[in-house]
Amino acid sequence: PRPGETPAHIGGTTLFGDNVEDEWFIVYLIREITREFPGLAARIDDNDGEFLLIEAADFLPKWLNPENSDNRVFFYKGELHIIPLSETHEQEECDLSAASPTISQALMLLSTRSEEFLAAEPIRTAVYKRISGYPEKIQASFHRAHCYLPAGIVAVLRQRPSLVAAAVQAFYLRDPVDLRACRSFQTFPPDERVMTVVTFTKCLYAQLVQQKFVPDRRSGYTLPPPSHPQYKAYELGMKLAHGFEILCSKCTKVSPDSKRNVLSGPLWERFLRSLKEKNYFKGELEGSAKYLELLHMAEDYFEQSVTKPESSVEVSPGDEILTLLQTATIDLKEFERKAACLPPEDDDSWLEITPDDLDQMLKEARNESLPSSNEEEQKYDLEAVAESMKAFVSKVSTHEGAEMPWSSDESHVTFDVDSFTKALDRILGADSEELDSDDLDEEEEFDFSDEDDEDFDAENQRQDQKESPNELIGSLKSYMNEMDRELAHTNVGKSFTTQKKGARSVNATTSQNAGPDSGAEDTELAPVDVDMNLVANLLESYSAQSGLAGPASNILQSMGVYLPENADHICSNKGARE
Repeated sequence: PRPGETPAHIGGTTLFGDNVEDEWFIVYLIREITREFPGLAARIDDNDGEFLLIEAADFLPKWLNPENSDNRVFFYKGELHIIPLSETHEQEECDLSAASPTISQALMLLSTRSEEFLAAEPIRTAVYKRISGYPEKIQASFHRAHCYLPAGIVAVLRQRPSLVAAAVQAFYLRDPVDLRACRSFQTFPPDERVMTVVTFTKCLYAQLVQQKFVPDRRSGYTLPPPSHPQYKAYELGMKLAHGFEILCSKCTKVSPDSKRNVLSGPLWERFLRSLKEKNYFKGELEGSAKYLELLHMAEDYFEQSVTKPESSVEVSPGDEILTLLQTATIDLKEFERKAACLPPEDDDSWLEITPDDLDQMLKEARNESLPSSNEEEQKYDLEAVAESMKAFVSKVSTHEGAEMPWSSDESHVTFDVDSFTKALDRILGADSEELDSDDLDEEEEFDFSDEDDEDFDAENQRQDQKESPNELIGSLKSYMNEMDRELAHTNVGKSFTTQKKGARSVNATTSQNAGPDSGAEDTELAPVDVDMNLVANLLESYSAQSGLAGPASNILQSMGVYLPENADHICSNKGARE
């Protein structure tokens, strides 16, 4: 049991390193344990926090965020459960900053009302997809390769195959201090080496094979030419031997089965601390005769309890390797006889990933299907592109980001003019129409007289009394039309596509004798084709990305819209090269 309100429990920590699949295998184990023992509830997190929620981020409710997700996600009876906000918080419009429940509170809720807290189907599907295929999937994560290793390492790996992980990590994370021990191999010299088969995980194999390393000349490890048929086996064996040597160089120099080594680890310190807390020494002064007598009795009991290094989780891999070397029998002739009939090693072509394979993996991760390569099926609806962008603009955006229009059935955001005006009045106050200091400064600058101000205010009051809302809208439209007429003959106006036969802007008079405004007033302006301009600008932006990530592709792909490559641009590049 831990201090505080946390009840007695079983816990553990795993350093999975770069192999994220190991982490999801643990999730599978936790789920199966809670299914086998229905009375157990389990939760799991990592250095990123609630990574189960991160996996199902697209389907989480809006109230759930990293600040209030602690002690809410559990495996119970083999299913994923999420404890929601309490009813009091829901009545207060879902206070997102509400404190997370304690472990005891969460366990009480799970034991009484677990059916109500079952995670939504999309959330469970996203999490269960990552752990699907186990336990059969375990064999697919292994890779067997031939390695030319010292006979001592072969004997150690036959008794403890899992030590290959510690050796690969030691080599992968080596530093100059570690390599000092590899100048002269004291534990695994290269004199007696044999060919053997070593089972890695794919992650460990990739870490080992992708490392570029040249051994020290003083080490005695030499490699054949790269054209040698067994060059890879020699190279893998050399790297693995360096990892084992680094592990042994970091262990204590005292024999691991000695009393000094057994009583110097963290396990003994915790045992001694527990004795002191339980008043084992009965108040005797440290160093007194009675204290030393009780201490020796405790040491003898601890030595008898810890007889094997593997019974203590605190034993370092180097100590374990040295212990196995003392008890293992190294028969070099037997190793050579087995090396003559080794099974073939696995194909490592999975290390090579083409760009198309990477795209396929990304699509599968996002549950999306690749567009068909058939040109007849690649009919991209440009109207859908325009509608998607309109839906995106109409969504709510905050400092946390913008909502993506995943569903077209969602209602658009409405804007109430009256409530907005009333809110402004409340903010600005009843005297918001009065002039402020800036207005007064401008008035003095332009030397307005009081009489002119009175006449201007009176005229405005008369116009306000006469003009109705419809007339105000009409006058506003007239202003806008006048601005459109002026802009129609500029570069700004000509840059827009209008709905009049897809032509650019309004047909301006090309006669040199005619003035810029001649006939403009009589010409009816064609409305701007908003959709056409939107799609044209998006395609131009997408083409400018040159196949790289950019704002246009990111926004469209987040809404499920994929644009084809610019065929015209590709053809023009081919023609230029030819």
